[in-house]
Amino acid sequence: MRQTVLDVLHYLFEQYLGEGTESALDQRRLQAELHDAGFSEPDVERAFDWLQGLSGEQADALSATPSAGSMRIFCDIEMERLSADVRGFIHFLGQAGVLNAQCRETVIDRLMALDTDEIDLEQARWVVLMVLFNQPGQEDSAALLEDLLVDEASRSLH
Repeated sequence: MRQTVLDVLHYLFEQYLGEGTESALDQRRLQAELHDAGFSEPDVERAFDWLQGLSGEQADALSATPSAGSMRIFCDIEMERLSADVRGFIHFLGQAGVLNAQCRETVIDRLMALDTDEIDLEQARWVVLMVLFNQPGQEDSAALLEDLLVDEASRSLH
């Protein structure tokens, strides 16, 4: 099975973020651990680049912060890569108040930064969760989404 950047991110999330780890983690130590876990160097590097974009350096570079009542229209490349289910999920989370307009744009930016041709709903859920965990004041939304993901994963195992 081909490992992807999202696999690396998922592993990091489960090992560190999901546990509520607050301490700063040494990137070299993490890279060594990821290599020991079987992830390839290119995927590890791309995952750290992806996380750097999540940290706000690239998110701040988004051209404009959308207003609260704005409507999101997906461009052609987003339509190709984000399935209708993913676009509907993002819209639903916005309507439900889970994602504000800026958080929505960060989610879309991070989805488009993945190294996959088409992003499915499961991948989108994990990206939304990682984005929410990274946003101050979104802890309750992140916890709710995490519970939903865990419940869904346990149902699919039975």
